Amino acid sequence: MTTNQSIKPITTKINKTGHLEIGGCDLVDLASEYGTPLYVIDEETLITACNEYKEAFKEYPHTQLLFASKSLCTMATAKIISEQGFGFDVVSYGELYTIKKAGCDMSKVLFNGSNKSYEELLFAIESEIGRISVDNYNELEILSKILRDKNKKANILLRVAPGIECHTHEYIQTGATDSKFGFDLSQIDNVVEKIVNKYPNLIIKGLHAHIGSQIFETQVYADEIGILTKTLSDINKKFNLDLNEINIGGGLGVKYVETDTPPSIYDIAQKIIEKLKLSLNKYNLKPLKLIIEPGRSIISTSGITLYTIGSSKQVPNGKKYIAVDGGMADNVRHSLYQANYSAEIANKPNDTVSLQTVTIA
Repeated sequence: MTTNQSIKPITTKINKTGHLEIGGCDLVDLASEYGTPLYVIDEETLITACNEYKEAFKEYPHTQLLFASKSLCTMATAKIISEQGFGFDVVSYGELYTIKKAGCDMSKVLFNGSNKSYEELLFAIESEIGRISVDNYNELEILSKILRDKNKKANILLRVAPGIECHTHEYIQTGATDSKFGFDLSQIDNVVEKIVNKYPNLIIKGLHAHIGSQIFETQVYADEIGILTKTLSDINKKFNLDLNEINIGGGLGVKYVETDTPPSIYDIAQKIIEKLKLSLNKYNLKPLKLIIEPGRSIISTSGITLYTIGSSKQVPNGKKYIAVDGGMADNVRHSLYQANYSAEIANKPNDTVSLQTVTIA
């Protein structure tokens, strides 16, 4: 079992006072000292999750792991994750600024996103990040202008929509053909031709795709690799190029409730590596750099959110509501796509006498 298959951080226990404890810290004491809502991240679980990814993909030494900063971006977590050898996938000026401020290796940063502004791209170039994942024609124009003005070149990946629909909520599917993210595969030849002939300051290194989030299946990753390697091989032959990178995104699911059964990090690694080796042979490709962008599967189990219970209300012949001091501002997932969670009472986790069914509001 890997960390993404556990609901709580690995250091969680009930201490001598009968309270829940994480990382040696009494959760009731933390709530008292810092107030609630309060995000609590367990460093040991965070490091363990990073190490699981490194161990799972060590069979393919050309793997580069990038933490998907959108899942949680703070200087403290960035420093810890960077110390484990990870780079970062960022999607905004704020994330890029935070990663830079944390002192992380900017050559291991990829700037992703479907609506990058001039200011964001300029900051990315000035920060000398490793890769920019180009999403659309408009971005090509903006990026090329900045590079001409700065007399610089940039390494880019082309983001494509691979036409894969994973079995997750429609709001967090990103790899379908009708997606706001990336070029349609039918546009790729035109895009590459335009870059080769019109944008000499853009250096194409490879392809990028992301198929969704909270994924509980492994075959979709194999399907994605099959599409990316074939597309990359076709580009190399048609344009006499040497693209040698594929970024398959992230999206591995995690356990939020007992009925969730996500595959382990090792499960997806095995599927990905097996398919990649088969594809390299099939298309006569030399070993490609494989880029993975785990986010949720690293940070989710590493943390919890503490709330304080307030009012309660029994509706006649209806639900009993228990109100907590949090909501959409600190966790939008339930309202956005009906995500489910597990909850415990930190100051009396062993109380089974007064169990009742309630609706948390």
